[in-house]
Amino acid sequence: MPNRKAQGTRGTRRAPTATPRAANQRADAQRNRAKILAAAPTALRANPDASVADIAAQAGVGRMTLYGHFKTRAELVDATLADSLEQAEAVLADVPLDGDPAEAFEALITSSWMLLERLRAVLVVAQRVLQPVRIREMHEKAEARMRGLVERGQREGVFRADLSVAWLLAVTHLTMNAAAEEVTAGRLESDDAARVIVTTLQSAFAAPKA
Repeated sequence: MPNRKAQGTRGTRRAPTATPRAANQRADAQRNRAKILAAAPTALRANPDASVADIAAQAGVGRMTLYGHFKTRAELVDATLADSLEQAEAVLADVPLDGDPAEAFEALITSSWMLLERLRAVLVVAQRVLQPVRIREMHEKAEARMRGLVERGQREGVFRADLSVAWLLAVTHLTMNAAAEEVTAGRLESDDAARVIVTTLQSAFAAPKA
């Protein structure tokens, strides 16, 4: 009579284990992807029309290696903006938003401007090749943080409540973009831009005196 235990042992397939070579290949792929995403902002700052080949050269990888991770330039730009915003989110999450809403607002705007300066080139390129709804999706966390602060400022009587939060957020967005354009045109010093933005917005947001 056949040995059932032996049959059962022979009939059980063990899950394949990753070989050291496969693990190394995965690690290499992760490193290459990280290098590409780190190099893309630099390449796009130097030349907003940088090609896939330019970005691959900046990253120190071959063009086919880059295409192994990103099938199109638009896909690469999408991933680069998402990665840049994720890094920015880690910084903004540490900005203290308790205490006086006006002071918290100043700290948040100042930090946001510093980060915008870093990723502005990527954002400009993204606006050319990505759908506006996609870009807005990527900014949801940052917008939610600002929205919460403005709403608290309205409740506490620090920010004006006669204008909607949506409008105040739109004004914030437009003011920061205007500052970025002025810096690019050489009419505003980058180091002074945060002060100009904060002064403009605090004046616009201030609750009317009784």
